[in-house]
Amino acid sequence: MKRVSRWDELSHRVAELCVRIPATVGPAVLARQLAVLAPDLAFREVLSRGGWYRLGGVVDAEGAHVADDLEAWAERELGAHGDDMAALCDDYIDRGLRATRLTGRTHYFVAAIGSGATDFVQLEIEELQEIICHPLFTDDSLPSGVEELVDPRRSHATCGAGAQPLGAPFLAMRRLMPVATFLARMRQQKPEAQPIHRFVAAWEASSAGTATQFSNHWVIAVREHLDRYRQAILHATPVAALNGTPAKFVAAFGMRGLPLRDAMLRYDKAIGYPMAWFFHMLTTKSAPHTLANAVIDDVQAGFHYLPDRDVQVVKEWLYQPYGF
Repeated sequence: MKRVSRWDELSHRVAELCVRIPATVGPAVLARQLAVLAPDLAFREVLSRGGWYRLGGVVDAEGAHVADDLEAWAERELGAHGDDMAALCDDYIDRGLRATRLTGRTHYFVAAIGSGATDFVQLEIEELQEIICHPLFTDDSLPSGVEELVDPRRSHATCGAGAQPLGAPFLAMRRLMPVATFLARMRQQKPEAQPIHRFVAAWEASSAGTATQFSNHWVIAVREHLDRYRQAILHATPVAALNGTPAKFVAAFGMRGLPLRDAMLRYDKAIGYPMAWFFHMLTTKSAPHTLANAVIDDVQAGFHYLPDRDVQVVKEWLYQPYGF
């Protein structure tokens, strides 16, 4: 019998929690409920991201569900019609079928489980609303393939502002992830460190790593896809835990020396930790890449306003740049 890990068990309990409570409770109530489920983990919300959607299902003219998975339904029906899209369209043109989408907001909760930068558990809970979207088959513009049928973003039909909600909003657990374990799995894919590993290593080597916890300021957006050998390929991107627009780095072109140092200090203060300009240069792009060259030019000219550890981090990036 396969042993169920602690994280698998907790995932199951969080998924059950999301089914039990309404989507309107808010992150504070969710955090209290999580504390009951896992009293040894101090989960707290650090970021909420909305404005995204994923494909939903199929409903008939009365709004009743025909299928829960639009893409699987489309591929199955196309196969049943001999891969003939025209025949599929002819069969369904008068049935009033419409696609649905799940519009969402992701709430990121984190809980520290150690002192290292990646020693934390990240929990993603989604707040979802299913909406009735585009008609699947219309006389004036029939889809030419499955992709255009299920998600015509660049085509004739999209979900407008007046899209009709289908049912009440609801919560769903997306992912519970011990971050260090996930990044270790990524290291097994390639012998060389990937950008996310270098990013974390830079954090730990810099003044930021001694000033504050990584999970106070970052979450990890992950995704997986299968390669042609059906092997899972993992990807990870650091996302700044900023609810709102990030601060802009304010400096005149060609600024050097003490004025540049002051501009960097102002930016770091606005974000909340030293070397913020460097990490946001790689991610939010609110600080320009030219800063790295300017800082090292200043060091070589005798201006030493950064600790040696931070200078080394910048030099290593200049020697082998990466970004997200």
